[in-house]
Amino acid sequence: MKTSLLYWVLLAAVGTFHLEFLLNNLTWNVPIYLVSLPVIGVVYYLYKGTLLEISSIGTRWNLILLTMQLLLVSLYFTVELSWATFVPFFIFVSLEAIRLNGSRKISDLTRSLLEYEEQQEQINETFLIVRGERHEFLKHVSAVHFMLENGKDKEAKRYLDDLVDGYEETNLSIKGERGVVAGVLHQMYRRAQRSGISVVYDLDLPLSTLPVTDSNMVSLIGNLLSNSIDACCEWQKHYKKQAVLTLQFYKRSGLYLLVCKNNSLPIPTPVLDELYHSYGHTTKGQGHEGLGTKMVKDIVEGHQGFLDFVYRDEEFTVKIKIPAIR
Repeated sequence: MKTSLLYWVLLAAVGTFHLEFLLNNLTWNVPIYLVSLPVIGVVYYLYKGTLLEISSIGTRWNLILLTMQLLLVSLYFTVELSWATFVPFFIFVSLEAIRLNGSRKISDLTRSLLEYEEQQEQINETFLIVRGERHEFLKHVSAVHFMLENGKDKEAKRYLDDLVDGYEETNLSIKGERGVVAGVLHQMYRRAQRSGISVVYDLDLPLSTLPVTDSNMVSLIGNLLSNSIDACCEWQKHYKKQAVLTLQFYKRSGLYLLVCKNNSLPIPTPVLDELYHSYGHTTKGQGHEGLGTKMVKDIVEGHQGFLDFVYRDEEFTVKIKIPAIR
């Protein structure tokens, strides 16, 4: 975070120098504090709307690009008064565009690789659980059969109840779902259960029916549930009570509706105003970058969908509508 902030400050400073020298070479004597205002405005706009992983291209290339941008200032002293004075400024802007575009692409590739590895782990984990349950199934049947033969009906019922509860956890996640979707649903369910959160998957039809790619689906569901679980954990810690997380999915009038509800501590109004609209805003504490909510909104809008959220009576609700068009 500190490195990113330093980058934006340096960008504003170097940009101000370039614009100041450019205007002076054109005999426009504008005070530097006035020159800095539009530069700071543009940098602030980029800062608010750009997900920049400045470290993704490495310290070496960042220093090389910064050095080149600073050396361009010397050209203003060698170029005579003409339209040629725009060349160094144009090169400066081009170098910055290369940096931003390169950082974004490398960051996207890195994030995609990490998501793929996580998806693979989730699928493997879910497969091993299902395989284990299948392996033990006949043993459970034999145990129940033995109890019934020996007149231990109550013990058999308790045994079946415990068995059904265990199978229901897996069944909620995998029924009708593609592998990656089942994996993330099952992982989030188990993570919430370990935290003592009551989880309800109320799915009229499989989430896999959403006209969304697997990678976007994992990001969408993963970020929604991860944020909800974190909020529930904080709420439970504060109130010493069990929090509830509900994920609903159904189809109405040509629209897929995905609703996620969870208990949440009060959220500051400035955070609510910017949530899902720009990067860097989070309801969590320090150490969180606030990337997930904006990524969710980008995925929804990328599929011509609509996202709305409401915070009322310490319950946070996100409602997503996506047209049933493939």
